[in-house]
Amino acid sequence: GYGHNDLGRDTLDRVFARVLGAEKAAVRLQFVSGTHAIAAALFGVLRPGDRLLSLTGRPYDTLEEVIGVRGQGQGSLAEFGISYAELPLTAAGAVDGAGLAEALAPPTRMVLIQRSCGYSWRPSLPVASIGRLCERVKGLQPGCVVFVDNCYGELVEPLEPPQVGADLIAGSLIKNLGGTIAPSGGYVAGKAELVEQACCRLTAPGIGSEGGSGFDLHRLLFQGLFLAPQMVAESLICADLVAQVFADRGLAVQPLPGAERTDLIQAVRFGEPRALQEVCRAFQACSPVGGYVDPVPAPMPGYASELVMAGGTFIDGSTSEFSADGPLREPYVLFSQGG
Repeated sequence: GYGHNDLGRDTLDRVFARVLGAEKAAVRLQFVSGTHAIAAALFGVLRPGDRLLSLTGRPYDTLEEVIGVRGQGQGSLAEFGISYAELPLTAAGAVDGAGLAEALAPPTRMVLIQRSCGYSWRPSLPVASIGRLCERVKGLQPGCVVFVDNCYGELVEPLEPPQVGADLIAGSLIKNLGGTIAPSGGYVAGKAELVEQACCRLTAPGIGSEGGSGFDLHRLLFQGLFLAPQMVAESLICADLVAQVFADRGLAVQPLPGAERTDLIQAVRFGEPRALQEVCRAFQACSPVGGYVDPVPAPMPGYASELVMAGGTFIDGSTSEFSADGPLREPYVLFSQGG
């Protein structure tokens, strides 16, 4: 039904808020992906005439059509009169601290920080670095909302972005916090007012976080969260193994074996498409589900390039399970995750 006065859902929200160091969290199966949760936060907080600034260069592919830098006629932020700018990364793939003040010179309602590398060849952003960015942004524009795409980063470090100054974060339950058993869903967390605004976009104004059934699946979400630290630890071990195996074969990897990590992603640069596809075939052949399937490049909703995906997982698209994928574009990088 409506899910009004659902004590299980409300308790789950409070537990997630405590884990993430946030005033409030909303954990909902109605979020179909991390992109959906991020989009709800963007549309929930931003208003026509506002400005959104990405501090980590071009966002993940699936956000391009949400923002309006690609595609048209689908109701993007741009089509609702919300302007967008991005601060290009440095040659080393770091946030351009020297250019931050100039980028924030115009009035800006929200800055977007992508913690993970996404489909870019760059280092992921540690929580301490996010904290320093929050401090600088608030010093330049105290009323600006700092929003962090937290996908792949949860539980990897001792602190989460809300504990170092982020106002709002969002992510997916078929990544870290679902513990490999959450069947779907996502979350938003942070300041209570902002979380409620995101929920009003997910449901409707006046309903917000008070609506939304859990379909008798809250036990899986609680259990997934309970298992998540173990699954994240195993994923980090697996990522380091992947880094070492391919580094030993002379390939560029990021992060390097043994390096400090802030997310689950391990990137391997092949430089040509055939090797990327062959390695994805090997990943798929070793998967517990659909090991007989041959992953071939194909279009996927929300992505500009064809993707090759090795995802023989029990939950479709689950990247907390051992999987690998990559866009068919230069420099032909494999992104592996899970354990």
